[in-house]
Formats: sequence, C-alpha cells, structure tokens
Amino acid sequence: MATDYLYINTRDELLRINCSKIVYMEGDGNYTNIVLVNKVRASVCMNLSDMQRHISENLRERATMFARIGKRFIVNLNYVYQIHILRQILTVTDGVNFAFQLGISKEALRQLKTLMVEHANNNKAENK
Repeated sequence: MATDYLYINTRDELLRINCSKIVYMEGDGNYTNIVLVNKVRASVCMNLSDMQRHISENLRERATMFARIGKRFIVNLNYVYQIHILRQILTVTDGVNFAFQLGISKEALRQLKTLMVEHANNNKAENK
C-alpha cells in the first residue's frame, strides 16, 4: 500500500512530508533541499540519487508523480507549468501561491517534455 507521506529519518531529525506538497528537490552535493508549496525549505543529509531511491522504495506507485530532471532536480510533475527549452527554464507553480523558475539543461528539458506528452497521451487513451 502506498503512503501519502515521505518519511526522512536522519541522525538528528525525522521529517514527515505530505508528498503532494513537495514542489521540487534540488541536489547540493551530499545534501538535498526540499521545497514545499508553502515555500518552506528543508535540507537533508542525503544526495539526490539516494533521495530518488528513497522515494521509489517508500512511495511505491505514488513515486511516479516525481521525475528526476538532469543532475540537480527531482520535480513533482503535478506542478509543471512551462518547459522552455531554448531559455533552459522549467516553471513549476500551483497557479496561485508560488512560481519557481528552475535552470535546467536543454537535453533534460527535452526528455521531460517527451515524458509529459506521453503521459498526456496515455491519459487521453485511458479516458476514451
């Protein structure tokens, strides 16, 4: 059974985060910065690859709401608003309270665009 919460247990703290409230995660060496919809940021001592593995193992089928984008980001696909390949910018927003622009490589953005288009086409096919 999938959970709605991501639990991150470190030596000094325990974080319990509603996974639908995570906008994106940014890798910074041995740390991952987690940004939530209310603009709260948490930093955990876990590199981005370990975080990606942790998400897959703990969220199971809910983990598909997240995608690794390039070397630095894991993004909640539900908040993707605009992929601008030429400017190398990904805009994530809820449409009301926040909007973040993330600098991402052209190739990573092309892959994300392909993933999003495939996802949209699969949803159309399921609804028919």
